[in-house]
Amino acid sequence: MKNNISNNSIKPLVFWPPFLLLLGAVIFSFVNEAGFAAMTTGANNWLIENFGWAFSMTGFLMVLIVLVIYFSPFARVKIGGSKAKPLLNKWQWFSITLCTTIAIGILFWGTAEPIYHLIYPPASLGLEPGSAEAAIFAMSTMYLHWTFTPYALYCVPALMFAFAYYNMKKPFSLGATLTPLVGDKATGKAGQAVDAICLYALVAGMAASLATGILTISGGLNSIAGIGSNPFTWAIIGTVIISTFIISATTGLMRGIRILSDINTKIFFGIIAFIFVFGPTAFLLNLGAESFGHYLTHFFEKNLFTGAAAGDQWPQWWTTFYWANWLAWAPITALFLGRISYGHTVKDFIKMNFFFPAIFGAIWITVFSATSINFQMNGVDLLGALNNVGPEAVGFTIFKQLPISGLIIPFFLFIAFLSFVTAADSNTTAMGGISTACISPDSPEPPTFIKVVWGLTVGIVAWVMLSFAGVDGIKMLSNLGGFPAMILELAVALGLIMVVSNPRKFDTFKEDYYEDGTVKPIVSESDRDITDVPTGDKSVNC
Repeated sequence: MKNNISNNSIKPLVFWPPFLLLLGAVIFSFVNEAGFAAMTTGANNWLIENFGWAFSMTGFLMVLIVLVIYFSPFARVKIGGSKAKPLLNKWQWFSITLCTTIAIGILFWGTAEPIYHLIYPPASLGLEPGSAEAAIFAMSTMYLHWTFTPYALYCVPALMFAFAYYNMKKPFSLGATLTPLVGDKATGKAGQAVDAICLYALVAGMAASLATGILTISGGLNSIAGIGSNPFTWAIIGTVIISTFIISATTGLMRGIRILSDINTKIFFGIIAFIFVFGPTAFLLNLGAESFGHYLTHFFEKNLFTGAAAGDQWPQWWTTFYWANWLAWAPITALFLGRISYGHTVKDFIKMNFFFPAIFGAIWITVFSATSINFQMNGVDLLGALNNVGPEAVGFTIFKQLPISGLIIPFFLFIAFLSFVTAADSNTTAMGGISTACISPDSPEPPTFIKVVWGLTVGIVAWVMLSFAGVDGIKMLSNLGGFPAMILELAVALGLIMVVSNPRKFDTFKEDYYEDGTVKPIVSESDRDITDVPTGDKSVNC
C-alpha cells in the first residue's frame, strides 16, 4: 500500500479536546494532588456503583455476540472482499494482536492479583482466606478477568470497524462503526466527537499502563541492583520506553511492530516454558484444570456478579473496575486490530482476536497465577512483598525462588519493556490515524509528528501522575472514559448485528458465499443490488 501522507492534516475536533483535557488533568494533579484524587475517586466510585451492572452485562453480551457470529454464515465473509490478499500472515497477525492487547497488564497482575483474591476474597461468598476454596476462587477469577470476556470487548468493535473500513469503504474513524445505525451522519462531526472521547480514554489508559510498566521495571532494577524506585528513576525508564516505541511507530506497521511482536511473542512462550518446568508443575496443572472448570461452570454467575444483595463491594473494586478499563481501551485499539485484518475471513478474525489470545491468557494464568498461589500457601511471603513494597515486587519474589533467577529476572524485565513498546506502537499509530485527515487503505500511515505528539503526551501524563497522584489516579482517569466507551460498544454491537443479519445490504462487494467459504458468482448486474451500495465519504480520497 502507498504511504502518501503529504495531504494529512490534524482534525481539530478530534485532536484538541482530549489533548487539552489531559493537559488540564496533569496540571490539576500537579497543583492540587488532594483535590485531584478526591475528584477522580469520587467520580469513579459513583460511576462503578451506579453502572456496575451495565459494565457486567456489556461484557457478557459481547461474549455471546462473538460466539453467535463465529457460527453464523457471516463468518465466511472476507475482510476487503474475496480478492483481498492478506496484509499479514497468520503468525504475524497473531503476534501483533497478542502484543497489542496485552500491553503490560497480565505481566504485572498475573502474579500479584491472585494473592489479593486468595487472602481477601469477597465477604459475601464466605470463603476462608488462604483456603483451598479461596485458591480456586482466585484462579477462576483470573480466568474471568484475563481471557474471554476482555477479548470479546475488543473483538466486537474491531470486527465492525474492519468491515466498515474495508467492505463498506468508510473513513478511518470510530464513527464509521455506527454507519449501519445512522448512515453517513456517523462520519461527520458527531463521529469526530466519538473519536475525541475515545482518544482521551485511550491516552489515559496508556498512561496508566505505562506507569504500571515503569513500576514493574523499577521494581526489577531494585531487586537486581538496589536502585531506588523514585520519580528520577521513573523518568529515566519512561524516557527509554517512550523513545523506543516512538521510533518503532515511525517505521510503519510492516517494520517496527511486526519485528518487535514476533520477538516478544516467542519470548512469552519461552518464559512460560521456564516457569512450567522449574515451578510447581503438578500443582499448577491440577489447580488450573479445577479452577478453569469452576470458571466455565460458573461463567454466568461470575460475569454478572455485582454483590449488591449482600452489600459486597468486591465486584466494584475488581471485576467492574476491569471492565471499565478494558472498555476504555477497546475503541481505539479496535481501529488498529481492524486495520491489520485485511484479506482474512471473519471466522479467522474471531480466532485471532478472541479465541487464540484468550487461550494464551488462560495458559499464562495457569502457569504464573497458580505458581504465585502455590508459593504463598507454602511459606513464601508474597503477601508481605505485596504489602511492604507493592504489586511489582511479587513476580520478582517468585523468580528468586527458582533456578538462575539472576538471569531470568533481567529477561523478564526485557519482555515487560518490549511488551509495552509493542502495544504502545500499535495504539500510537491508531491514535495518530483518527487525529489525522485523509487516512485510507491507500495511505494508511499518519504523519510522524502526530505519533510523536501522542507518544510524548502519554509519557508526560504517566510520569507526572505517577509522581504526584499515583497509578490509581491515572487508572481512575482512564476508567471515566469507560462509560462513554461502553455506550459506544453497545451501539456498535447493535450495528454489527444489523450487518450480520443482512451483509449484502452493507457490503460494497455484494458477495455471497458457499458453505466452504468460496464466493458464489453474481448472476447478473441486477443481482448486485446497486442501490444498496453506500456512497462512502469522499474525504478519504484527499
